[in-house]
Amino acid sequence: MGDVGSENIQGEVQKKLDVFANEIFIKALTKREVVCGIASEENEFFIPVEASENSDLSKYVVLIDPLDGSSNADVNVTVGTIFSIYRRISPEGSPVQLEDFLQPGNKQVAAGYIVYGLSTMMVYTTGRGVNGFTLDPSIGTYYLSHPNMKFPENGNIYSINEGNYVHFPQGVKDYIKYCQALEEDRPYTSRYIGSLVSDFHRNMLKGGIYIYPSGTRTPQGKLRLLYECNPMAFLTEQAGGKASDGYQRIMDIEATHLHQRVPFFCGSVKMVNKAEEFMAKYPEDKPKY
Repeated sequence: MGDVGSENIQGEVQKKLDVFANEIFIKALTKREVVCGIASEENEFFIPVEASENSDLSKYVVLIDPLDGSSNADVNVTVGTIFSIYRRISPEGSPVQLEDFLQPGNKQVAAGYIVYGLSTMMVYTTGRGVNGFTLDPSIGTYYLSHPNMKFPENGNIYSINEGNYVHFPQGVKDYIKYCQALEEDRPYTSRYIGSLVSDFHRNMLKGGIYIYPSGTRTPQGKLRLLYECNPMAFLTEQAGGKASDGYQRIMDIEATHLHQRVPFFCGSVKMVNKAEEFMAKYPEDKPKY
């Protein structure tokens, strides 16, 4: 537990568990013959994986947030891992290239997350729906516990760090006031854990929207497109939900660098649509990539 005493490439203070999780995942993935490269939120540059005798099998790159929500670790609050998998576009058997990692989210072949709570669950998609698997410690393996997971079309939970309200764009402020209004089926319930995996998991099961917008302190948003937003957007759409930056589909955004940040809205379709209606009133706040 505690801090390492250094910062990662994001300028964020690294927790000991951040470093430990990063090392464990990199060590495990480099031993998989199907992986030719790894990009981690904790590393400035991607990591090439040297091809073995079976270099024709090294077809995939993995992008990973090893420990999402690590600021919660010291207070024993749920954290998670997020991963995204692409088929390489550079020639098989050759060194992996930056272009292999900067593919748009709509090119993902698989994505998922692991949530470490009272039980350990892996939620996973290969583009054919979303399934949840729970770890059975007695036999050391995962079993299918949540087949065909779906976002409810609508919900009554909104997840956003309201402590940053004064920094939010006006469209987000207006949407929050909409959520709090005593009208129709509102006010909605505010639930924010501070771990994307945890907030997302709850909202998918119960119905809701997660928002991490841009703001005066984070003009491009805070979440990383490649390590967090793309994989979660893939899961969202495969579960019948919607994911955008408030104006456009997340998985259509062209990445320009490994640690690019974007605003992120995801969850139940009707709730995201309504949030986008408020954002559309302020086209000047549309992100420029």
